[in-house]
Amino acid sequence: MSSTPLASPLACPAPAPSASRLSRARTATRVLFAVLGLAGGAWGVHIPSVKAQYGLDEAMLSLVLLSAAAGAVTSLFTAGRVVAWLGARGAARVCAVVMGALLALVLQWPSLALLLPAMLAFGAAMSLYDVAINAEGSALEALGGTTIMSGLHGMFSLGAMGGAALAAGLLRLEVSPQTQLAGVGLLMAATVLWAARGMLDTHPAPEPDEAAQAQFAWPRGQLLVIGLLIFAGMSAEGVMYDWCVLYLKQEIGMPQAQAGLGYAAFAGAMALARFAGDWLRTRHDEASLLAYSAGLSAFAMAVVLVCADPWVALVGYVFVGAGLAPVVPILYNAATRVPGTSRAAAIASVSSIGYSGFLIGPPLIGAIAHALSLAAAMSVVVISASLLSICAHRIPVARAAPRS
Repeated sequence: MSSTPLASPLACPAPAPSASRLSRARTATRVLFAVLGLAGGAWGVHIPSVKAQYGLDEAMLSLVLLSAAAGAVTSLFTAGRVVAWLGARGAARVCAVVMGALLALVLQWPSLALLLPAMLAFGAAMSLYDVAINAEGSALEALGGTTIMSGLHGMFSLGAMGGAALAAGLLRLEVSPQTQLAGVGLLMAATVLWAARGMLDTHPAPEPDEAAQAQFAWPRGQLLVIGLLIFAGMSAEGVMYDWCVLYLKQEIGMPQAQAGLGYAAFAGAMALARFAGDWLRTRHDEASLLAYSAGLSAFAMAVVLVCADPWVALVGYVFVGAGLAPVVPILYNAATRVPGTSRAAAIASVSSIGYSGFLIGPPLIGAIAHALSLAAAMSVVVISASLLSICAHRIPVARAAPRS
C-alpha cells in the first residue's frame, strides 16, 4: 500500500465554511441518511418476497444475504481511496445510482445465479455510500462544533421506518413487490443526486500522520477494540433488519403486511432514540450509555422469543431498536478520533470488522434456523447485545462531546 498522501477533495486545505453553508450541508446529509434508511426498510420488508420469488429455503436465503455482506466488506478495503478520489459527494452519487438500479432489479432476475452477483454489487455500493456519508457527518461535527452523528443515524432509522411502513401499506393495497422496489430504487437515485448538491466541497485537511492513512487503516489497538464492539452491535442490528419480518410471518403467523409493521416498530424506535442520542452524549458517560442500552436490547429480545406473541413481539421490537440505537453513532465517531487515520479510513477500518457481522450473520442464522428453528436463530440478537453490554467499558477514553 502506498504511503504517499492522496491528492483529493477530502485533503485540500480550504477556508472554513460559513454557518449557512454548514447548515445546508447538515440538511443535505440528513436527507442522504434518510434515503439509505428508506431503501433498507423497503428491502427488509421484501426479504420474504425474495424468498418466495426464487423458491428459497432459509439456507439459500442466507446465501443471498451473504453475497450482499461479502460485497460490503470487500469494498471497505478501497473505500478510503474511492472517497478520496471522488470526494464524499461524488461517491454518494455514484453509489446511489448503482444501489437504486440493483434494488429495482432484485426481483426481476431470471435465476439465483444472476441474483447473487447483483447482491454482491449492491452490498459493495451500500457500504461505500455508508462510509462517504459518515465521513461527511464526522466532518460537519468537527467543523460546526455540535453533536449531530446520532441525529444523522436517527434520520437513517426514520427513513427505514418510513420505507417499511410504506412497503407494508402497499402490500395491503396489493401493489406488486416488483413495482414497489422499482419505485423505491428510482426514488433513491433521484433524491441523492439532488440532495448531494448541498454537501461540503471539501473536508478538513488531515494531519500529516493521517494523510498517509487516507486509503485504509488496518484495525489494531483502539481501532480494533472499536471495530469488535461495532461487530457485536451490527450483528444484532443486521439480524433484526434481515430476519425480524420473516420471524413474525413464519414463527408467529402474522400476515406479511402486518409483519412489516414489526420492522417499522424496530426502526422507528431506533430513530427516536438516536434523535435523543446527541443530547445524551453530552450529559452521560458513553460507556455506561452503551452498556445499559445494549442490556435493554438483550432483555427485550429474550422476552420476545420466550413469549412468541404478536403484540409482545411488536412492543419488544421497540425496545430492541431503542437499545441498539446508540451503538453505531457513538462508535463510528469514536473511531474518527483515533490518531493516525483520516476520517474515511478510520470509518472504513472499523466498518470492515462491523460489516463482518453482516457477513457472518446470514449463514449463521440460516444454519441455526435450518437445524433448529428461526426462533432459536434469533437468539443471536440476545447474545450479541449481551456481549456489547458487558464489554462497553472497553471504549477508548474520548474527548468530551461538544454541546449542541
